[in-house]
Amino acid sequence: MSLLDRVRACQDFNPDDYLAFLVDGRQVGRIRAENIVELADFGDVFAFEGGNVLLRGHIHGFAARTEAMDTVTRELRDRGLISGWREEAYPVGTGYSDPALFDMERAAVPFFGVRGYGVHVNGWVAGPDGPAMWIGRRALHKPTGPGLLDQMVAGGQPSGMALLENVVKECHEEAGMDEALARRAKPVGAISYLTERAEGLRHDVLFNFDIKVPADFTPVNTDGEVAEFLLWPIERVMEELATRETFKFNSALVIIDFLVRHGFVDPETPGYTDIVAGLHR
Repeated sequence: MSLLDRVRACQDFNPDDYLAFLVDGRQVGRIRAENIVELADFGDVFAFEGGNVLLRGHIHGFAARTEAMDTVTRELRDRGLISGWREEAYPVGTGYSDPALFDMERAAVPFFGVRGYGVHVNGWVAGPDGPAMWIGRRALHKPTGPGLLDQMVAGGQPSGMALLENVVKECHEEAGMDEALARRAKPVGAISYLTERAEGLRHDVLFNFDIKVPADFTPVNTDGEVAEFLLWPIERVMEELATRETFKFNSALVIIDFLVRHGFVDPETPGYTDIVAGLHR
């Protein structure tokens, strides 16, 4: 087991198992072939042509698409095909900076293989013996990764909210952090991956932030989504990543990115180039 294994665990994808999901001639997702039988019941919403799934052309415009997809996804939820419903809208489009074609319930994103976005905040502390990192343990009632280790703060990127504003919100909810401190979070890049998971196809981009917190700061959860916080030396974090499967799959990648950027994983590390390349799918 190694850091490279963590990266490769997020590369489990066979394109032959999927059909492209097109909206107005643009691909926005991938739908597993075995799920097409479920979508066939929605002939007024989807067409099936040339090995692709198309949102029908008469469903035009942001509002109409959002309404049609809401009807479909709620029915799929009732059939037990979509779990972890949150009533949280995610934008669906061809790229983060492009206008959204419609909004869709967050829990439905993996079923349709559309790109999801999130913000992850590495909270770290400078100490006499080197840096330490705040690690959060996810609450047991979380729909994904219950009980697994995570960043100090992490959350999905909902529709209609700027990235930094989401960071401020999540820092308050998950770590009890005031706005002044949260706004010191520095954007440091992004990771991306395309991998099959139990909930469906995860095609995500995570925007990463680092925040150096004062030594006397202790995160306190306010929304019930974090069971506990742990302050670990970087060496302990690296050992945990390399020897145990206790971190949520994508949170492991965020930490590996931190380790690369801060020089704890360097070009002499076995598999270095594959690690770096694998953080950006």
